[in-house]
Amino acid sequence: MSGHSKWATTKHKKAAIDAKRGKLFAKLIKNIEVAARVGGGDPSGNPTLYDAIQKAKKNSVPNDNIDRAVKRGSGEGSDGVNYESIMYEAYGPAGVAILIESLTDNRNRAISEVRVAVTRNGGTIADGGSVQRLFERKGIVTVGRTQEVDTGARKTSTREITEDELLEATIEANVEDISDEGETFELTCDPNDLVAVRTAIQAAGIDYDSAEVAFVATFDQIISSVEEAEKLDRIVDALEDSDDVQAVYTNADLAPEVREALESE
Repeated sequence: MSGHSKWATTKHKKAAIDAKRGKLFAKLIKNIEVAARVGGGDPSGNPTLYDAIQKAKKNSVPNDNIDRAVKRGSGEGSDGVNYESIMYEAYGPAGVAILIESLTDNRNRAISEVRVAVTRNGGTIADGGSVQRLFERKGIVTVGRTQEVDTGARKTSTREITEDELLEATIEANVEDISDEGETFELTCDPNDLVAVRTAIQAAGIDYDSAEVAFVATFDQIISSVEEAEKLDRIVDALEDSDDVQAVYTNADLAPEVREALESE
């Protein structure tokens, strides 16, 4: 659930990946519950819920789990929980700004876990507002470069999506930027235009991986050593290990030699 940044995480063993997968499921389910509680349980009339459900499906969350989350959030379930959204702020190595989005039913537990994750790994908790001012809220739609195409008779093929194709599809939807992230494209827009951009992509017959409002840094802080990169990686990993943390955003960018060293590990 790492937030939008140019941060490249290090590799993890299968056990760690499986553990993170379980936590990711829980965070995606929580997002669905909150979206349903705020905007109602009908995805056709609640774009935030629609996108939360689509993201959960893309990450292989079982349909039964999704349906139960919608019911809990919309008041049909008997085990609903009231969550509070809280933003925490911190600094990591090399002055990297860290914005931590929390969704919790226990404020004291959430701040305790965030504080421990940051300070035990060499970071510092920042004063309120000092970090958040370095980020802007943006709509982010992620589209996979390679997409499957149904050719009939239960057969599929793949095709490559191009930046020009995405630009043409969204030219009337107020896209601010399209960035090539390698295996994916990221389309950035004003949060109020997120549904229009996502809908334009779908209308062009293009599948998308996720559509959500996120925080994007207004400038990048360069990490120039592997040691600093690994320290930041430990902070982000520890934060994401907390059930109360929904997303972590940083303004970190790796110097080319650092990125190359990490990718060769």
